[in-house]
Amino acid sequence: MSEQELTIDIVNYFETFIFKNHIEASLKTHSKLKSYNVNPIVVKYLSKVLDNNYTPEGVAKALFYPRVLGTSINTSFGTRIQNMFVEIGIAYGSLIKGMDIEFVDKIDNRKKWCQLKSGPNTINSEYVKPLIRKFTNTINLARTNKAFEGINNTDFIVGVLYGETDELSMHYRAIDKIHPVIIGTEFWYRVTGYPNFYNGLVKKLHESINTIDTKDLMNIGCKALAEDIRNSPLFDF
Repeated sequence: MSEQELTIDIVNYFETFIFKNHIEASLKTHSKLKSYNVNPIVVKYLSKVLDNNYTPEGVAKALFYPRVLGTSINTSFGTRIQNMFVEIGIAYGSLIKGMDIEFVDKIDNRKKWCQLKSGPNTINSEYVKPLIRKFTNTINLARTNKAFEGINNTDFIVGVLYGETDELSMHYRAIDKIHPVIIGTEFWYRVTGYPNFYNGLVKKLHESINTIDTKDLMNIGCKALAEDIRNSPLFDF
């Protein structure tokens, strides 16, 4: 597949399975009160912060905004991206527990087992030792069973989808001392075989985003949720 064809496929995937799905979920799911577990104390305070009063509209904003602008899109992004690599055919789903994808590295021509992460600050300190232990145990088992000839630490990697090497958190740097953490431009090069693929993809995604009809989801979704809140016995305005 050419670089242009692959870029188009990924942009189309983003449009269909990430952006449009997010818009639909925002309007059909996140605009319903039943989709939230409400902390009545915090939500009243946040309503005051957002609306300078305790109102259905303020409560709706306190619930809807972080869900739509944070949790919902980030969850969708992480889940769909893993599927995207497999469905488009530039990687395989991994048969090894804890690994997301497998692919042949286009730089060193070795098979890589990869755990995918979104950005350079997306893990905390508690994640480091378990990941290294998981990688080490898998490699030792493979060597014992002679399942993978010549396998080594650099064949098990963390792939970070966006960012630069100097932006990697200290937690990623700790992992990188044992297993490569490959980020942004280099990661996409290794997966696709095209040195400048990442920059071209970002440019095309930005162009695509400019054409998306977001259906005024923030206003419409918030209004629908406020109406749900106004009629709910959970609140006393």
